[in-house]
Amino acid sequence: MKRLNPYLTGGITPDWIDYLLAFQEAGADAVEIGLPFSDPMMDGATIQQASEQALRRGATVDSILADLAAARARIRIPLIAMTYANLVLRDGPEAFCRRLAQAGVSGLIVPDVPVDEADRLEAATTAAGIDLVLLAAPVTEPDRLAEIGRRSRGFVYAVSVMDTTGERDALAATAAPLARRIKEVTDLPVLIGFGISNLEQAATAARAGDGVVIGAALMRRVLDGASPDDLRTEVAAFRAALDRLDQETTVVHAHPEVSGDRR
Repeated sequence: MKRLNPYLTGGITPDWIDYLLAFQEAGADAVEIGLPFSDPMMDGATIQQASEQALRRGATVDSILADLAAARARIRIPLIAMTYANLVLRDGPEAFCRRLAQAGVSGLIVPDVPVDEADRLEAATTAAGIDLVLLAAPVTEPDRLAEIGRRSRGFVYAVSVMDTTGERDALAATAAPLARRIKEVTDLPVLIGFGISNLEQAATAARAGDGVVIGAALMRRVLDGASPDDLRTEVAAFRAALDRLDQETTVVHAHPEVSGDRR
């Protein structure tokens, strides 16, 4: 089954938990919760604006985790925190990861902690029962890619393009080759993110990998005033597009002649 991980900036609106629940109801496999940071170096304009809005509202790591903990009984899918090293290191990765686990978070992505500097964070996530998801980019060297594949947990995040996050007119040409390279060094699912903006791009990316991360395209809609019900419909459309890929694969496996195998 192709995986769908929508992204949501924690605290972006007073009712932000309703968006999380809408994503769940629409068929998301997990939700990435952005913990807003004032200097998000990998985020493009949309996610930066989402983070700024959350920070203006007074959102903090404490308030976001408190909201998640309060809603825990209604959340049935994994939550993956995504943030920057400054927030993790402020109180130490051990305390930070314990706080995540207490709020019901089961995964962590920290894009500015490279794999060769991740030992302490890796130990902290392991102790807290949290999956440390590592990122790979089109320029990642083979030896480093193999280490990322070996040390990542849950899945490997394939950064489709050497740029910041954000909506794009087309899926980067580097996405599929990167997914193939990652699959050569790990059995973990490979989820492609950065710049996936519509159903066609999501389907193309999911064909190359095992699923997709949708971020800026959804946060743009929230920033423009879309309701949780609106976002439920949009995420459901992404879910349906990925499910069609699974159905196509099932048909090919059931009828090998479809792929040209007429033995």
